Amino acid sequence: MIKRYKIEDRLIKQVEAETPDIWVVISPNDDEKRWLVENFKLDEHNFNSAFDPEEPARMELEPDHLALIFKRPKNYSSKDHFMFKVSSMGLFLFKDKLILALSEDINMFSGKYFKQVGGIREVFLKLIYNSIFHFMEHLKVINMIADEIENKITFSMENRYLINMFTLEKSLVYYVNAIMSNTGVIERLKHSAEKAGFSQRSVEFIDDILIENQQCYRQASIYSNIFASLVGARASIVSNNLNILMKNLNAVVIAVAIPSFFAGVGGMSELYAITGIHDPKVAYPVFMALMLFIGVATFVLIKRLEKH
Repeated sequence: MIKRYKIEDRLIKQVEAETPDIWVVISPNDDEKRWLVENFKLDEHNFNSAFDPEEPARMELEPDHLALIFKRPKNYSSKDHFMFKVSSMGLFLFKDKLILALSEDINMFSGKYFKQVGGIREVFLKLIYNSIFHFMEHLKVINMIADEIENKITFSMENRYLINMFTLEKSLVYYVNAIMSNTGVIERLKHSAEKAGFSQRSVEFIDDILIENQQCYRQASIYSNIFASLVGARASIVSNNLNILMKNLNAVVIAVAIPSFFAGVGGMSELYAITGIHDPKVAYPVFMALMLFIGVATFVLIKRLEKH
């Protein structure tokens, strides 16, 4: 799929023009790929890398354009089961146009950053900045989910919540690697800004982008380290909860077994002799109350012995 956009009145608007300012390519088929590569003289490997989530971020200066592969967080879906994934996007900056290559159909020009744009180079930099902002937003969501799961782990006796935490930890490892990969690209972009035709104001914006990316990297690293260091503690909590349950069940079994012993001595035919009451309507309730009292007393005694 190919979408076309123009910058009009400092706003990005979708158009059907043959010569737009911005081309957005979304999971193109083979014919569309061939047409784009031949028409814009794109490097086929670089263009295909934009749709590969495993491709590391990088930047290359071609004779007539700048090719940049940048990592961005993939939109989260409930089908992902707490797995936050990373995807790639390709930015191919020419003198008079920008080609944006994506693997999923999302509106990259939404939000406050694109309400006022001054040209394709500003759009190029804001797309990079917006990807870093999305990483930050996803990190906040991961932290909120982790807090909720930790509260459930406190009382949990199953592995489901532990598995969810392991999945979040794995997501953070991917995020840290992706953000670190982006750092190298932004630094190289800063050093090549003059060759790429960026103004001094754009270079200052690149400095801001680099600072934001470094802060994002530190935050993701902190979360990842905390998650990794607390894995054993969370597993111990679940194991301890299970041990407490087993102790309570054992106490219940013992508490039930002792009254059963007395009830079985001599058989139920000795009920009248044990209670001293000859009226069965009174003897049975008294006997049951006595056995219940013995069972409860046994359970309370076991729990007190556990504390001491």
